[in-house]
Amino acid sequence: MVLTSVTQKLFGCCADEDVTGESPYKLLKKDDIIQDIKTRAAVSDFSPVKQIVLDYPEEEILLVYDRDFTYDQCFYLVLTPEAKDRILNPPKPETPGVLENEVIKTPEPKEWISLGSELEIDEESVKETREKLWYKFSRVRRKFGVPACFSDRNTADAKDGYLECASYQDSRFSIKQMQRDCGTQAVPRLQSSSAQTQWKFQRNIFTQYKPRELSEEEAENILQADSLRNFCNSVPHRVLQALQQEEIMNVFFDDLKALGTGAEAGDWSGKVSEGLMLYQAFTDQKYAKDKKISSISWHPTIYGVIAVALIEKKEERFSESTASEVRPSLIVFYSFSDPSNPQLLLECPDDIFAFEFCPSDPNIIVGGCMNGQVVLWDISAHVTHLQGTQSSGKKASVNTDTFDLDDNKENKTPVVRYCAVSALESSHKARITDVQWLPPTFEVTRTGLPVENKHNISVQVVTCSPDCAIMFWDVRMPKLLSQSVSDKKQNVDQKTQMSSYSVPDTFKHLDRTWKPLFRVSLPRISTSGEYAPLKFNFEPYTCSSNKDRDTEEADENDDSSKIIPDYSQLRVPSAKTLTALEDVNTKLYFGTEDGEIGYTDWKLGKDDSGRLHSAKPLSCIGIHHWLVNTVQRSPFLKDIILTTGGWNFAIWKEGIMDGPIILSPSSEQVCTVGCWSLSRPAVFFIGKDDGSIEVWNLLEKTSEPAQVHAHITNAKITSITPWIAAPKQHFLAVTDELGMVRVFEIPKTLYIPSRSEGLSVKKYFELEEERLKDYLKKEELWAKEKKETEELKKKMEPDKPVKSLKENDDVNMKEHSDYLTLEESILKGMGLWTATADTQDT
Repeated sequence: MVLTSVTQKLFGCCADEDVTGESPYKLLKKDDIIQDIKTRAAVSDFSPVKQIVLDYPEEEILLVYDRDFTYDQCFYLVLTPEAKDRILNPPKPETPGVLENEVIKTPEPKEWISLGSELEIDEESVKETREKLWYKFSRVRRKFGVPACFSDRNTADAKDGYLECASYQDSRFSIKQMQRDCGTQAVPRLQSSSAQTQWKFQRNIFTQYKPRELSEEEAENILQADSLRNFCNSVPHRVLQALQQEEIMNVFFDDLKALGTGAEAGDWSGKVSEGLMLYQAFTDQKYAKDKKISSISWHPTIYGVIAVALIEKKEERFSESTASEVRPSLIVFYSFSDPSNPQLLLECPDDIFAFEFCPSDPNIIVGGCMNGQVVLWDISAHVTHLQGTQSSGKKASVNTDTFDLDDNKENKTPVVRYCAVSALESSHKARITDVQWLPPTFEVTRTGLPVENKHNISVQVVTCSPDCAIMFWDVRMPKLLSQSVSDKKQNVDQKTQMSSYSVPDTFKHLDRTWKPLFRVSLPRISTSGEYAPLKFNFEPYTCSSNKDRDTEEADENDDSSKIIPDYSQLRVPSAKTLTALEDVNTKLYFGTEDGEIGYTDWKLGKDDSGRLHSAKPLSCIGIHHWLVNTVQRSPFLKDIILTTGGWNFAIWKEGIMDGPIILSPSSEQVCTVGCWSLSRPAVFFIGKDDGSIEVWNLLEKTSEPAQVHAHITNAKITSITPWIAAPKQHFLAVTDELGMVRVFEIPKTLYIPSRSEGLSVKKYFELEEERLKDYLKKEELWAKEKKETEELKKKMEPDKPVKSLKENDDVNMKEHSDYLTLEESILKGMGLWTATADTQDT
């Protein structure tokens, strides 16, 4: 039963106050329940069980507080007195005891009945049949008690110095062995032979041959022979039996060959694994307790370092207002070198739902907050600690003035404070669900026009939020003049800030004043309102001219090309001095809260009044029926996009506006996340709500996964991210709602591509594209034929007579009276008809 707070106060059964998990029982009086049903009628929580309460024979009914939701609700009502007595007075376990009158009697032996077994025992027993040998040893009496003198000598010097007891065949007697137990194994006779001829005399000769074939007469005679007919009649039974046995076990399987490949291609244990194998698990009871992981990312350059963003669960977030202790929001770094302890903590102004390492400088991290702000960190001071070349003791004093995360002062994890946070009034109005860096090959102006990037490093960030907006941000100094005027003041502020909080001044010019470069809205295509994006993805741009320029600079000066410019020294150049890039694809895919996949252009246009505005999306199709949690582009085919959400996943091809080229069947569990393999174009992974992972291989099966790893975790999978640590070591990181990170090692079968796999997958996608086009043409033709059929049917049908106004009134009155009769029967069934009639009379 569901009891509201009002009902709990009326009957004195408030949860966790009057009734608890230790004492969950409460006896309610039957009269009080009946009075409550009469007083509050249908509002009463006991109205569904009114008849059961009236039929209850006793005066008190047992109510039990179900704290663990065993029966899907917080309370349950015991409906029979027998069940009430069994719950309140559980039967004691029966203890086996000895009765007083019972006397333990020793069992009397029964008479032996011979069945012939003693003869077998007597035959198997070993008995001495020969006479024992007697040996007599004697010594001269005068030698008794004589002291012994030991010395070394050669055995050849003395005649009796060395006695050899050699075995020999005694002709006086021989023992004949009657029976012997031994094991034998039947093996074929081995014979070594050679078929290769020796080329003793080298001569240029050749041999010509032709096959011997039966003539038509000989073949006809053989076919007509009785022996062949009898053979064909006798063989089928044995052949069918052999085929049935082959279904159970493949008799042609080469065990020796499989054993050789297993030892050669196996892992450290010598076994070949075809599925994911757990390599490492990370969790922390202090920082990850009662939290779930929203986002995960591998460090781009340091081996075995992984970062996760921890956020409060919904139930914990609601109860946080009443709690006195406010738990900090963190991004935690784990490492293979020390899996039991976090290596680094990033302080966040609010829970982080998405973050990403900068592709140009892995020490720069951008994140999106719960409150809509964008945050920047600089961890360059802690790189040596993450690499394991510096102890954590030197970094323990960093940022300890902000808040004390660790009571144990012996082993403190370094804490890094954020460098800059965007202005709250200019940020998103809802949580940031996705954040990505623009590639270093280009940048965009305030109108979204792609231009060349002279710095050749990533300087702009794209974010999206359910507040129906996609924003572009620039991390460089916005104005050159403002910096020159406030140089002195800023230097003083930086010194004081560094001394008190040890915060890097990389993005000091953006802190609390950072505003977006421009905002892209997503108006709905056919109706009013806007789309609420959760995830987005744009095509990565690679410019050949930039590559050539980079290689030339690297050839001229290799040392200077490796130096990453300081972000605090970068300035926003004038848009007039930059060259526009025409070949950049400014369109992106986005997934919405309603399960729709949209395709839009981020470039802003001008309306009739001259104001900038966002154009409507080119297409938007509802496929997933629920929250879209993944929009990821294939690392091999740039025009292939994987999307997941709801109970299915879809694969899209850029340029096809009519729908996905591949749509999976609906599954029983919700698809929570998906990702492509980094080494195989045909493989991708899907995470499920029940903690399982599906491995799909489009070259093997397209209707079902190639592998299913069930119950990897007991909670919902929140994110999965692959990583190539070495050519022969591929990992897959999996996180869940319990704050646990599991790193699985991907087997060879899942990371080594087959021959020409890329071409095969590309051809498969092209075939699916053609199939979609054919289906759409047929669907259009079917709709046209259906419309023509309906029009022809209307023409053929005679005109229906028009009813008069009086006939319509009679029909309406009859329907109204039927409705009143149905209402009366329903109210009488609920026991509310009398009260309703009384109120109508008054």
